[in-house]
Amino acid sequence: MIKPKILIVDDEPTSLELLEGYLSDKGYFIECAKNGKECIEKINSFFPDIVVLDVRLPDIDGLTILEALKKQENSPYIIIVTAFHDMSTTIKAIRLGAFEYIPKPIDVDELEKAVEKAKELIKLKHKTAHISTITEREFQKNEIIGKTKEMNEIFKTIGILSTNRVNVLIEGETGTGKELAAKAIHFYSSYKDKPFVAINCSAIVENLLESELFGHEKGAFTGAISLKRGLFEIAEDGTVFLDEIGELPIELQAKLLRVLQEREFQHVGGSKTIKLNARIIAATNRDLLSLVRQGKFREDLYYRLSVATIKMPPLRERKDDIPLIVKYLIKKINTELGNKIKNVEEKAMDRLVMYQWPGNIRELENVLTKAAIQTKGDTILDNVIEPLLYNYNGLISIKSVKTEKREINDKEPERDRILRVLNEVKWHYGQACEVLGISRPTLNKKMKYYGIQSKPRQ
Repeated sequence: MIKPKILIVDDEPTSLELLEGYLSDKGYFIECAKNGKECIEKINSFFPDIVVLDVRLPDIDGLTILEALKKQENSPYIIIVTAFHDMSTTIKAIRLGAFEYIPKPIDVDELEKAVEKAKELIKLKHKTAHISTITEREFQKNEIIGKTKEMNEIFKTIGILSTNRVNVLIEGETGTGKELAAKAIHFYSSYKDKPFVAINCSAIVENLLESELFGHEKGAFTGAISLKRGLFEIAEDGTVFLDEIGELPIELQAKLLRVLQEREFQHVGGSKTIKLNARIIAATNRDLLSLVRQGKFREDLYYRLSVATIKMPPLRERKDDIPLIVKYLIKKINTELGNKIKNVEEKAMDRLVMYQWPGNIRELENVLTKAAIQTKGDTILDNVIEPLLYNYNGLISIKSVKTEKREINDKEPERDRILRVLNEVKWHYGQACEVLGISRPTLNKKMKYYGIQSKPRQ
């Protein structure tokens, strides 16, 4: 096959020269453009198969060019590159039809993989149907912050999922932003104006959970004094978010499976069939496959829920994002508390970056809020941060970022961790829940499941 023709569009001469030389050496036919006007001219004269397009151009925004090109029949494969990579831009690019999205500084191996993938699709292009463009939607609250490769992949996945309505399972530790990811999928979609309803499957008494999901008829059970619409009905054509799905009782798992299969349900105590139109997004901080092997979670329900999956990484695995997240959270905290904090002392920021954050972003926000309350000026100092970063049991403080050696044991059995935390906080259940990042009902369920007997506080 003849090598594809590639148009490189970038206003940085060094970057343009580097990419031109690299791709030319690979045998591709290359043309270059340094602004949007030249890009359009070259597309109409060079007819490229692939366009490597920078987002920030001096005259026309790259996403505007992307949107226009994707409206054309037989449009080229467009690989977006940018130094300004964030969640909003990534999702917009993917939704508008970008073939790939690569942050700067460009990893040439990643770029070559994208070009090779496009080349394979070009061979089959005459067999593929035209894909309609997708109307751009704005997300109201850009609360997922990140620039790491892992987060960029998640943003791209969210962009793809916002164009369809398949069931999604979001996995990750407590406090990693699973609900925010679910909201992003919903609010970037074409049904963003429909309801987004969420329920924590561990926070509601078991015998009321079915009523919360499906609704009930008047007189269906003691206390059912009137008709109640359930979340599946309230959501209409929107999204139902089932948080902590791993805590769903096995009896309800069977009923949920039937609803997902048949796309219909009935009120508790009712006989009228109601169609399920909502999208289902579930989330868990537990290993569902492990629960399946233990007979605690239905295998067929697992596969029904996990048509698509997103794994939210823990904060300790994306330390490069911590300064960005700190900046965002301080702005949020300033609004809530009426503060005017502008900076974090460098030593304090180093300490925040080095800390392992077993409670993830939720713990980070808690620490920053406490620090903000204690801060009188416009800078959070290290002597305020240090006492707040205890060895997660309230007893041993971090003495130095340079000498901090504590690491979270990812392989520590959950039962052992719960017992350890309970002992460290002297069986104070409220503190234990805060440390473990779970609700009190969830702690009670886990203690019962692992056979941990209640112990009076000392």
